[in-house]
Amino acid sequence: MTNTSPPTTIKALLFDVFGTLVDWRTSVAMHAQNHLGKDFSLDWLAFADAWRDQYQPSMQKVRSGEIPFSSLDSLHLINLNRVIQDLGLKGVEESTKRELNLAWHKLDGWADTHEGLSRLRTKFLTAPCSNGNISLMIDLARHNQIHWDAILGSEIAGNYKPNPIVYRASVKALGLNPSEVMMVAAHSSDLKAAAEQGLRTAFITRTFEHGPVGSKNYTQAEHEAHTTVDYSATDLIDLANQLSC
Repeated sequence: MTNTSPPTTIKALLFDVFGTLVDWRTSVAMHAQNHLGKDFSLDWLAFADAWRDQYQPSMQKVRSGEIPFSSLDSLHLINLNRVIQDLGLKGVEESTKRELNLAWHKLDGWADTHEGLSRLRTKFLTAPCSNGNISLMIDLARHNQIHWDAILGSEIAGNYKPNPIVYRASVKALGLNPSEVMMVAAHSSDLKAAAEQGLRTAFITRTFEHGPVGSKNYTQAEHEAHTTVDYSATDLIDLANQLSC
């Protein structure tokens, strides 16, 4: 669904990162195999899925006030320990866990990410609005040769998306009005929450975020926006074309 209201001058783009800009699933699976494969024989994509399944529940504990704000690195490590325990993986050293936890700092971007972001940055300020902590975002940017104008999101807000404060704090940091900022994401819930705070929105299709056609998790990816958006694009290059970048 595309918004048909009159356009507002957009000055900055905020980006979701996990799934929208980077392929977390195959990247995490590869790193997990590299760190644990000598001792265990597993379906490494299923391992990545199990780790990711802990993502929202762990952040919800922060959003609900059950636990104080902790960086995503800290939550990822807690979640990794839970997955290792659930899978009955005995004898994994703490140093190995810490190294594997850094897999989230080394996720590979989708094929269009670098070119698309580079083109969009010629016309707009660009920054992540991610649940990832700042050091994680720095490492992902360097790993994928991404140049940000700022790094925003959960850590500056002290909470996790889709809590409204994350979007409001990110807009405030840019010194702009919400209508001058557009949230770009592959997840409708993220876009809906941003729109409720007055931001413009752009949906990016990431068909294979959860696996290839025919895999059991394929249908978890959104093939179209499930909320009203201002733009809908097949990838970042398509969005750049639509925005005349």
